[in-house]
Amino acid sequence: MKVSMMSKSGRCSADQPGRVESVADALIDVEVAADLASLFRLLGDPTRVRILFALLEAGELCVHDIATVVDTSETKVSQAMRLLRNAGVVRSRREGRNIIYRLDDAHVRTLLDISREHVAHLGNEG
Repeated sequence: MKVSMMSKSGRCSADQPGRVESVADALIDVEVAADLASLFRLLGDPTRVRILFALLEAGELCVHDIATVVDTSETKVSQAMRLLRNAGVVRSRREGRNIIYRLDDAHVRTLLDISREHVAHLGNEG
């Protein structure tokens, strides 16, 4: 990627030749950034976040149990689960008449754990 260097007139990267180009070359591409933005928008709903943390804690839950734990309607949970499943954040399996949901993989669990740690860290700053 071609990035112009700022002049030596006191601008930022003049004393570190190649730094801007190096960062630009390592930057994630636009498509990956768009996918990440979509994931973060999906996580922008407190009910969906609580559902994910319920699954993190329980391992697997059906819609009825998720609705009970999160204190919301089964309709709202079903809508949330459709979005989360389509985004590859949760998986589902049928057990009789019930659909059982769980987090898709360790990456999702790690994302939730790190996010919770970050929020706790922010709360502990003065």
